[in-house]
Amino acid sequence: MRLTLALTLAASPALADVPCGGGFAPWLAGVRAEAVAGGAAPDRVDRFFRTATPDPKVLAADRAQGVFRKTFTEFSRNLISQNRLDTAAAKARAHKALFDRAAADYGVSRGILLAFWAFETDFGGYQGDFNTLNALVTLAHDCRRPGLFRPQVLAALQLWQAGGLDPATTTGAWAGEIGMVQMLPADILARGIDGDGDGRVALKTSVPDAILSGANMLRHHGWQAGEPWLQEIVLPDTLDWTRTGVDKALPTADWAAMGVTARSGTLAPGLQGSVLLPQGRKGPAFMAYPNFHTLFDWNKSFVYVTTAAYFATRIEGAPAFRPGTPDPALSPDQMQALQRKLQARGHDVGKIDGILGALTRIAVQKEQARLGLPADAWPTAALLERL
Repeated sequence: MRLTLALTLAASPALADVPCGGGFAPWLAGVRAEAVAGGAAPDRVDRFFRTATPDPKVLAADRAQGVFRKTFTEFSRNLISQNRLDTAAAKARAHKALFDRAAADYGVSRGILLAFWAFETDFGGYQGDFNTLNALVTLAHDCRRPGLFRPQVLAALQLWQAGGLDPATTTGAWAGEIGMVQMLPADILARGIDGDGDGRVALKTSVPDAILSGANMLRHHGWQAGEPWLQEIVLPDTLDWTRTGVDKALPTADWAAMGVTARSGTLAPGLQGSVLLPQGRKGPAFMAYPNFHTLFDWNKSFVYVTTAAYFATRIEGAPAFRPGTPDPALSPDQMQALQRKLQARGHDVGKIDGILGALTRIAVQKEQARLGLPADAWPTAALLERL
């Protein structure tokens, strides 16, 4: 099941201020005119948009992403079950040649591909029932992210003309992603792979097409063959917590010199790594390598990406993480209050949404350091009271 928008297409500066909102019919007329100006035949444009209509359920889904307010421990336990681990192992065996090909041709590990396949659509079992065209026009007409979604509407037109989408019947996620690994139309056009050799890219029905397209997309975003992405670590109590965080990196040799060790095996030599503390210094701890950062081009949610990356390590044999004894998480209301206080102090926390995202974590760490608290980027009631 798709959980949040995969922001795989950067918003175009030229479209950052495109008209949005207002009446849907005149807005759609403008999109049609843009498509014709781009070279599409008017009669084809009319056929493509004939059934387009806004879907209020799409906007409701866009506004209701409270699942990302869960802690990493809660979120991972909700998504990772023994049944999912067993199914991933069975899929790895059943499609061994395919995953070997993904590793050989694109350098992407089977663990990460299986993790996204599991989380996005439960291994293809549920791919979403939103009409794709209606989802895209709804979000493009909405004024939150028109610069992202209007190009996707035009990409969907191109995909239809190439035989890869039916505007009346193609369904997928609420944010317009299609298929087993949930890709947006522009990504399908640019990075879709005909893995089964039948002459078309069918991400909804072909496992080879879906897996190899996902691998190609990750390689495009910078995935490095043969390198790890996430590793559970053990930290000394004396660590300088201000050095931790996904936005900071040091050579693994430097971390080792500070007393950081791998829970299993050794830290990857010759790589940069970031000490990732999803729930602060008392909770789980991971070394995040450069490949970890490429996953944010698939999905922007910190807790989702961390959980997917961790699940991938479990698929490839890592033990379950040690949960530790982290301080209790703030309630959604407390988190919003914290974000407002941080914003008032000049920090950029993005939207006041009660979600502990990357910007809020960075701001929390800075305020912890200023107040002389352990700067592990995990907000507590004590920090909220001090602010």
